[in-house]
Formats: sequence, C-alpha cells, structure tokens
Amino acid sequence: MNQPPVFLRIACVFMLIATMTSCGEQAEAPPPNIVFILADDLGWADLPVYGNRFNEAPNLTRLAEEGMTFDNAYAACPVCSPTRASIQTGQYPARLGIIDFLPGHWRPFEKMQVAQNRTQYLPLQMETLGEMMKKANYRTGYFGKWHLGNQEQNFPKNQGYDESVIFQGSPYYNYNQVLKPNQSFPEDKILSEALTDLSVSFIEDNKDDPFFLFLAHYDVHVQLDADTNLIKQFLNKPNVNDYPCNAIYAAMIKHIDNSVGRIVDKINELALEENTIIIFYSDNGGLVSRFDKIPLIADSKKHYYPEDSLLYIASSNQPLRAEKGTLYEGGIREPLIVKWPNKINPGSSANSPISSVDFFPTLMEITHGMPPDQTLDGKSMLPILTGKEDLGRTLFWHYPVYHHSRPASAIREGNFKLLYFYDEDQVELYNLNSDIGEKNNLAAADHTRAKELKAKLDTWLKDVGADLPVINPDFDESRRYEWGKHPGREALQKGE
Repeated sequence: MNQPPVFLRIACVFMLIATMTSCGEQAEAPPPNIVFILADDLGWADLPVYGNRFNEAPNLTRLAEEGMTFDNAYAACPVCSPTRASIQTGQYPARLGIIDFLPGHWRPFEKMQVAQNRTQYLPLQMETLGEMMKKANYRTGYFGKWHLGNQEQNFPKNQGYDESVIFQGSPYYNYNQVLKPNQSFPEDKILSEALTDLSVSFIEDNKDDPFFLFLAHYDVHVQLDADTNLIKQFLNKPNVNDYPCNAIYAAMIKHIDNSVGRIVDKINELALEENTIIIFYSDNGGLVSRFDKIPLIADSKKHYYPEDSLLYIASSNQPLRAEKGTLYEGGIREPLIVKWPNKINPGSSANSPISSVDFFPTLMEITHGMPPDQTLDGKSMLPILTGKEDLGRTLFWHYPVYHHSRPASAIREGNFKLLYFYDEDQVELYNLNSDIGEKNNLAAADHTRAKELKAKLDTWLKDVGADLPVINPDFDESRRYEWGKHPGREALQKGE
C-alpha cells in the first residue's frame, strides 16, 4: 500500500498533538473564582456610574468600565432579609416565607393585620449558595451582615460556608463583640475595613483553589457613621443641585468603594484577575429618611449637622420614586456591576430586567453545579452576561407590610409595572420606559392592561403560596400610625 509523503505524515502528527494539547488545556481550565460584594441600603442613584454627581466611587467606576452595568436590576424585596434569602436560595421571598426583615415592622392598630415571616431565620433545609458552591468543590467564605437568623445554628457556618465572621448589628466602631465569632480589631478601625481585611485574608489563603467569597457590608445602613477624614473631605466639597449631599453618607459610599478597590487589587496582585468573577450589588433601595422620623446620624457625628435637615435625610433616589420599604422603583431598583474577563465585554450595559433570585441559577450554571432539591424562581443571567440574549421575563414582588408605604404586591412585564395596595384594593400602573419616576398612573386609561397584569399577579401569588394581609379586628383610626413590638421578636431571639 502506498504511504502518504513524509511531510504529510509529519504534519498530521503535529496537528494531532496540537489538538490533544488544546483539548487538554480546555479540560484543565480551572473554574472561575467568584467574589460577591453586597452593599446595604445603597440606592440605584447613589453611584457615579448611575449618574450621581456628588458621591465618589472610582473603584466601582473602574469595575463598570471593565465589566457590565445593569440598568434594570431589582431586589426581590425592598428590605434586607428577604432579598438576602432570595440571593442565597434562588427563591422569591413570598415562596420562602420570609417577606420582611427579621422580625419585621408592626402597627398593631392599622387597618390591615400584616403577614409575618413563617420563620425568623433561613430554614436549614434550603440549599444556599454556599452549599451549592461547596458541592462544586469551592472554598467558601462569608464576612459581614447576615440577618438571616440570630442563633448560631442558623449562621453561615451551618449554611455551607467554610469560613465566616458575621455582623449582628451596629456600631461601625468598637464592634468586636457583635462580630460572631468575636474578633480583636483595633477600636478605631471602621467596620468596612475590618470586613475587607477578613476577605483579603480569605483570598490569600485560598488562592490555589477555586473560591467563593461573599462580602456583605453594613454600609450605608443607619445610623450613619464614617471615617472622620472622609467626612471632612465631603464637607469641603461643593454641593450639587437636586441631591442632599450628606457628607457622612458620601463617606460611607467611599468606604464601600475603598473595599472594592482593595479586593480588586489583591486579586490582581495574586494574578487571579483573568479567572475571577466580581459581582457588586445592593440588597434594597436607598433610604431617604427613617420610618420613625428620628435623626439617622450616629450620636458621635451629629455635630457635623447641628439643627440641620441632613440629620434626617441620608440620600435621594431621584429620578426614581420613593425609597426603601416601598415597591416603587426607589425601593427595589439596584446598582449591579459584574466583571468577568474574557466573557463580558468591557464597558457594556444590560437593560434586561433581572432579580436577586437570578444569582443562584446563574452561579449554578457557571460552576456546572447540580440543581438543588428546591424550586428555583430565578433564571440564569449567563446569556445576558455573554451578550447573547435578553431574558425578556416577568418579575414579581410581595411586601404585605407597613414600612415606608402600605401592604402591596407588584408585577413588571416588559416596560409596564403594576402595583396593588391591599388596604384600599387599589391598582397603579406605570410605563417605566417613559415614566421612570412613576408619576403618571395609567390604571384607568389602560384598564385592559391593568386587569391582565393584576390577573397574572394574582395567579403568581397563589402559585407561590403567598401569605396575605387581612382586615385588622383591632383597627383604631386614632392610633393607626403607632409602631408596636413585633410578635415575632421573641421567636427571633429563640431561633424559632
């Protein structure tokens, strides 16, 4: 039999070697490290990348320039615990049964008796992000605010996180005894720096293995407190029109931004940048003022604004309507920036509406994780991240309590958003494409669309088994705005 010429046989050998090498490289490509940085109460309009002209966040701006910015990212709830639970489980708060922060707000004499959380902790039978990542052979770490259970059995260390130090609540200084486990940071170190120290150490210790880091800041939650030098920096900065320009609040945003910068620098220093996904997000909309109308600045910093309106005003969500604790855009639309080298086009943006329930299925797909034994309400954002398609989906919210607004549920489909208020059996409809500030209620003018969306909302509420508010037999018009002790507070302390 005639043999091919020698040069052809040599060429084939080289081609075979090249193919085998290429396949080997693909097979041995390590899974990406994942860093999830969560801010607390940071509004969509608070960052320069979303148009803010007073606050400064150069590291987040750089992250956006190197990654993707989302214009229609939403929290699944306008307060912290339900959104955090939705991130950890991929479930809507209404399905999970955690519909308010733990334990929640309570007005004993209001018109409606509001729904309560079914448990005052994240149920242990739910598979969390940490548990999913561990099954995918990741080292997992959680540092910062948890707010998904006050008892040790409900802490992250029992929810899939190899290492964890959680923050149980204020203050921003001298916090060692409210960190669990207790720590020994210098009393004058601001909390954001301590949490970043823990996170940087976790990255260093796990640089040779795939890792999942969840850094949950307490900034910019009240009571507002910050580094004195940063406060003075913003006090000396000229104010801008149509924004409160609270120097303490701006300094807290700088805390977060400095943390992001340190995390990114450490990843770069360890040559991990090309294989690390960084996600930056917030748990609910920005707070404008406290629900109880008291000063929102820490006692040690009140002297910066004596007898000033900024004792009571943290920020503004304009052009969005309202704030944290409401289902208007100001309460649920969030900043979201994702960086993923060689996968996400630098400087890109996404308009597709997404929800905090989407992170779980997204990271599951990225890490080739196994589906959990629980319903996932979210959808993977991977097609959006890689620039292939828009999710084109319908989003839902259920916040049946009194906070900065009244008990309500909501649905967004396309550009249209409908809100339903239980106390007055009232519907509001807005076209967010032309009315981002939700000023023009179209419910009467577009009655057919409003009716269709309300029907879809009702079907969803039934499908997820949502707990609804009911008429309060103790309603007292003269006392309706009084705040009382929530019935679930004792259960929270007992871990029930």
